[in-house]
Amino acid sequence: MTAFYVALWGLAAALGATAIGGLVWAIRRGEFDNLREGAASIFDDEEPIGQATDRFPGE
Repeated sequence: MTAFYVALWGLAAALGATAIGGLVWAIRRGEFDNLREGAASIFDDEEPIGQATDRFPGE
């Protein structure tokens, strides 16, 4: 049973280190430099920014 817990903690540490590494990589690459531009990029020319034109089914 102890080996199971050691493996579980090892896996948790590896996944945590991978997540932190991915965050550091994204910060160094500049992915978080301009968040407003990325948020506005989901709108196309037919949908004005800040005005929702889509609805849930049944509404």
